[in-house]
Amino acid sequence: MMMFRSLLFVIWMYGLMAVLGILFLPALLLPKSVTFWAISVYARGLIFGLRVICGIEVEIRGRQHMPRGTMLYAGKHNCMLDVFVPFLVMPAPAIILKQELLWYPFLGWYALKTAMIPIDRAGNTRTLKKMVATAKVRAEDGRQIVIFPEGTRTEPGAAPAYHAAGISGLAKAIEAPIVPVATNAGLCWPGRGLKRNKGRIVYEILPPIPAGLPRRELMARLQADLETASDALVDEGRDVQKYLAS
Repeated sequence: MMMFRSLLFVIWMYGLMAVLGILFLPALLLPKSVTFWAISVYARGLIFGLRVICGIEVEIRGRQHMPRGTMLYAGKHNCMLDVFVPFLVMPAPAIILKQELLWYPFLGWYALKTAMIPIDRAGNTRTLKKMVATAKVRAEDGRQIVIFPEGTRTEPGAAPAYHAAGISGLAKAIEAPIVPVATNAGLCWPGRGLKRNKGRIVYEILPPIPAGLPRRELMARLQADLETASDALVDEGRDVQKYLAS
């Protein structure tokens, strides 16, 4: 039964993307703020579909920790939903994403319009420097920079593998607070495969890490904050799933 509901959700997810992608095409000719709003509508549609079709609740905690203005949002990355949550908590996120996404219908069009930061994940030092330079320009425009420190989707509870060069380079370039965002999303929405699992997805916005910390101290604090909070959310999420299964 859950696999059937999961398939329905996948149809909803991509069907809604196509419908809203066409409906909001005029937004591509309007100011970026309209396009950000359009993407946030899609994000809310995803959350609605998760709740109604799959029995998955989504909760965002710690909004009071989100500073105004430019910041570096550093989140755990379990699934596709992680990419859309920033549009619900920030006015103008600039997400660092793999450049292949720009070729996707609808997704790529809106990413180009909103001036996201595409990168070649197999790139070298030159790629890193280009990413940092582009992020600095976006930050100077008042944007909020979004990066997933591990660079790819990971399973809940998996051993972390942070890319220190990217995070520390961005932190040094934009000189803004770093906001860690923990999650247990992978328990309900695995990074790979179609099946979704009933439960509660939580995104927890943690207290900002101040700008200007030395690289080693920054990475130690970021990893400790993210992993501790995410592990706690995973434990909480598993308890919810056990309760729902009983």
